[in-house]
Amino acid sequence: MTMNPEELPVIGAVFRFGAQDRVLDSILILGPLVVVFFTVLGRSILTETVVALYVLSFVVYVPYLAVTQDPDAE
Repeated sequence: MTMNPEELPVIGAVFRFGAQDRVLDSILILGPLVVVFFTVLGRSILTETVVALYVLSFVVYVPYLAVTQDPDAE
């Protein structure tokens, strides 16, 4: 028996009421985990790389959506 992310209490709510975009919802869910990761392990090249990749995911994905989405689609 496998569990879908929608079955988890908090994550399921984000997927149901979020932006209807799994990638963006996943990035938003990972945000607090990245903060905890950084806080627990302290500042190092590993944590700074993880944070940089997290921020880069927003910087790349949001313009990608703007370019690829059809403005007439509803």
